Amino acid sequence: MNILMFSINPLFPDKINGGSPKHLQNVAIHLGELGHDVTILCTQRPDNRTPFAWHEKVQVKPVLKYKQPFPQPYDVPHYDIASIIQIVSDHLKSADRFYIHDGELLFPPIYEDVPTAISLRDNAYPETKLGSFLFQGDVLIAIAEYSRQLYLHTAGRFIPDLEGRAITINNGVDWGFFKPTPAKEILEIAPVDPDKDIIVLHPHRPEPSKGLYQTVEVVDLLVNHYKVENLKTLVPRWFEEAISSEVRDYYQSIETEIEQRGLVDNFVFHDWIPQTLMPQYYSLGNVMLALGHFVEAFGNTVYESLGCGTPSIAARVATHRSLLPDELLDKVHFGDAETAAKLAYEIITERPKPSQATMDYLYEHYSIDKQMAAYADAILNLEKKPPVHWLQEAINENTRFVLPPWCYEWEGGFYNDFLSTHREIEPLSELLGAFPRGFSKLEADDYGVPQNYLDDWYEQGYLTPAIG
Repeated sequence: MNILMFSINPLFPDKINGGSPKHLQNVAIHLGELGHDVTILCTQRPDNRTPFAWHEKVQVKPVLKYKQPFPQPYDVPHYDIASIIQIVSDHLKSADRFYIHDGELLFPPIYEDVPTAISLRDNAYPETKLGSFLFQGDVLIAIAEYSRQLYLHTAGRFIPDLEGRAITINNGVDWGFFKPTPAKEILEIAPVDPDKDIIVLHPHRPEPSKGLYQTVEVVDLLVNHYKVENLKTLVPRWFEEAISSEVRDYYQSIETEIEQRGLVDNFVFHDWIPQTLMPQYYSLGNVMLALGHFVEAFGNTVYESLGCGTPSIAARVATHRSLLPDELLDKVHFGDAETAAKLAYEIITERPKPSQATMDYLYEHYSIDKQMAAYADAILNLEKKPPVHWLQEAINENTRFVLPPWCYEWEGGFYNDFLSTHREIEPLSELLGAFPRGFSKLEADDYGVPQNYLDDWYEQGYLTPAIG
């Protein structure tokens, strides 16, 4: 079978620039090993225009003229967009299946005649959001149930067919690779002494939402309140720093913050870590922090670190609320540096390894073998379905409202993943307690809550119409 794949991200023969390309590579090679011919069209860069192979059956062609570096990949001339459409259309003429990785090909008519699987790999970037609303594929793959519910409660309000076509295939982790691994080559990149230093890991991209400022706050508390000595925090420098003034400015702002707090000796900025050395990198740590407010579609680093024997602390944001039960992962509310520092100190001094119960759960639910089998089944057994249709129902006094999946309640307050803020809304808490399956404006009015309150909560994203 000839399988065409699309990636708006640039791809490389010898390095992986994030979790999404890593999973694309895994899926493509798995299909190649099953005997299928796979061609991947991806974004080209000045330093990456030559086709290459990931496998004898997997060819990668960096030919698409999206803007680099990210963001705003569609900020290119009209003729470059036309070129993208032409290239993809030409390749589809000989394709039996089409797989769109990240859902960022925003021209559904291109693939109307080819069985098409679309995987949405993030919940944050505009192109992926638009891709969910422009969905015309035959199957939509969410990489966590949280993400599937997000799509159903937004795009699914207008696309009734989406519920029947949206499936969840959890990201899988290669536990034979991500396991405790002695530090060797990694020490040439990250100059620390694992026998002497207490090592905090922050293995994330340089985006404010990824939580580096929150890591600085926690390190400040560990050093100055808990008096942890020889503490080193490892922070990778994004490999596109040289071509992105935005990235350089961000690093500069963080380094200024670190200097003002007197923590220069507690941070080590180092080169981006190649995928082959990530198990060594994770294994170096005493604790890994993921404290940002980025609305992850999955969030690989938290779980890969656990696989390598290093406990993780995650902000209770998006998928991290539900991928592991609370008793199996240390979680904090976003912005709660005090609790995060307390947990980090406990981990450093009392419980240096993840529990066996945590690892058993991860092995059972997030296996790469299960993930690859599910992707192969979803792509290879696709059948072309009729186009999806839109249904636009008016919101009225009988519409039933519920708390959306991107919000959660705690101690009478609500956190909204997309606003990254906590807000106390006592009347909403009372309504949800009285009507756990949702309520209409009429029911809220009878309960004594004015309709303009509901209108405000809906506009701010704290309520959404129920589906189904």
